[in-house]
Amino acid sequence: MAWWGTLLGGTLGYMFGGPLGALLGAALGRNFDRGIRITDERAAYGVGQQERVQAAFFTASFSIMGQVAKADGKVTAAEISSAEAIMAHMQLDSRQRRAAIKLFNEGKKEGFPLHEVLMQFKRECHGRRNLVQMFIEIQIAVAMADGQLHPAEREIIFKIGKELGFEHAAIEHIFRFTGSSVQPPRRGHSLEAAYEILGVNNKAADAEVKKAYRRLMSQHHPDKLIARGLPDEMVRIATEKTQKIKAAYEEIMNSRK
Repeated sequence: MAWWGTLLGGTLGYMFGGPLGALLGAALGRNFDRGIRITDERAAYGVGQQERVQAAFFTASFSIMGQVAKADGKVTAAEISSAEAIMAHMQLDSRQRRAAIKLFNEGKKEGFPLHEVLMQFKRECHGRRNLVQMFIEIQIAVAMADGQLHPAEREIIFKIGKELGFEHAAIEHIFRFTGSSVQPPRRGHSLEAAYEILGVNNKAADAEVKKAYRRLMSQHHPDKLIARGLPDEMVRIATEKTQKIKAAYEEIMNSRK
């Protein structure tokens, strides 16, 4: 929670401008948008780098959650519950929770600057692809919370992924992985779901299955994601994902014995 303490202490606010700074400032009742904006990339990713990325991830995650939930014209109770579940997983304190809710509500508003928010988030992440993928997975989980994916929700997820540098095929894979992770498998289909999670088919050789497993474990390893800027509060989400990846791999390999 170091980034949160830095933020409340006022230090981060002087470095964190742009649309993300404006959103976070509005959620906390502060005006960060008038802070000192660092335009030199080397300086921007020097002192305070980790705190900046963590603050950007938190702000972008919850505000864009609201935008995704509203994409089909209405925000369902399931989508609100999904956002609240993520807050619960993060074990936010009362002030962080209020900020997250305000960010979610900002994201639902007409005229939300989606492109500008995504571009700043992408700059702040500075090429940390695994971190950005985790962000996309969280958005998909919210979109699929009600058990179905509206075409408008699918469209906005692809738009988000494209703006963040992911090709169509990569986003399709993230959809399959996240969908298999967040939706309980149909009766008798747990092995099918396991293959979906690893992104391979049942004809894949053992070596290919193992390679897919290792790649996904590396992408979602909590320690690696925290080192890249995932807020400490989200470590439980990453941990649960690695547990599901491991369980899927074990189910596949056990079925082949």
